This record gives sequence, structure tokens and C-alpha cells, in this order.
Amino acid sequence: MEATYRALCEHGYASLRMQDIADETTKTKAALHYHYDTKHELLLAFLEFIHEEFVENLETIEGDDPVTRLRTYIHERLTPHDEQQHQRFQTALLEIKAQAPYDDAYHERLAEFDRRSYAFVHELLIEGIENGTVRSDIDAERVGEFFVTTINGAETRHVAINHPIEETRDFLLGYIDTTLLAEESPEVAAR
Repeated sequence: MEATYRALCEHGYASLRMQDIADETTKTKAALHYHYDTKHELLLAFLEFIHEEFVENLETIEGDDPVTRLRTYIHERLTPHDEQQHQRFQTALLEIKAQAPYDDAYHERLAEFDRRSYAFVHELLIEGIENGTVRSDIDAERVGEFFVTTINGAETRHVAINHPIEETRDFLLGYIDTTLLAEESPEVAAR
């Protein structure tokens, strides 16, 4: 799976060949074909692999309260750690996403990312409402959808037109402060 990641970053989706993936490992192309008949099957397994990593990362997001965890999540999603590698991978992933309307298997795996992202943000908002750090009058479902859509859109704009992803990150972090925090929350009181 790591070799698939490296090959995707290097060649993109459209140009990727099984040989390119094999070249990133000590395995032969024939060995890859023993486990995966086609590039499509291998990429489906790769999407499953990165989904599992994504879920594991969600479970380790740190913070003493839901607002801090939401901020950390936004920061992690919208801050490239290695700009060039991030851009290459996000470009390859965007190419896979472009296939989803025509490929049910890609569609379902990508939809699972979306469902998990939404569930994570929604749960944080509900927890924040319940513990008094998030305003009780917000619609957690709609705000959760807003965050997921904005994050996904920021990643796409960053890849497609090189729009600075940190601008969206900073806007969302500011939105939390100006719109979501409960007046009684310690964070509002500290302002």
C-alpha cells in the first residue's frame, strides 16, 4: 500500500501502471498480479487502506474538549506537512474521485470517507452543545455538512487551482470562534 501511495504521487491516477507500483517495491509486477488482477482492484484496496488509516487518525485527535478536537481536525486536514507530496497525492486522489460517478466501487469507498468525516464533526458538535462549549441553537447536522463540504472543497481548490488551503483553514477556525462558541464557554470568556 505504501508503494501504491508513492507510485500514485509520482505518476498520478491516469498514468499509473502496475509496473510503476512494482518498481516502488521489491516485488515483481507478476507478484502484484497474484494478489490483484487489475490496477482497479489494487486501487480499491488502497482506498480501503487509507480509509482505515483515516479512521485511526480520527480516533487519536487530541484535545481536552470537542472544540479543541474540531480545531485540531481542521488544522490536520487543511495544513499540508510536505507541500509537494501533499499536492501530488491530493491530485491523484482527485483523479480517483473524478472516476466515482462512473465507478460504483470507487463511489462507495469515497462515500465512506465522507460519511466518516461528517459523523466525526457532527459528534463533536453534539458533544460541544451538551457540555456547553458550542451554542445550543446551532443545527449540528447542517454545520457538520458545512464543515465537511468546505474542507473537501478547499482540498479540491488547492489541487485544481493552487488556492491557498490555509486561507480556508483560518476561516473555519475563525468561524468556530465567532459563530459556534457558546457565550458561557471559557474560550469566549478568555477573549
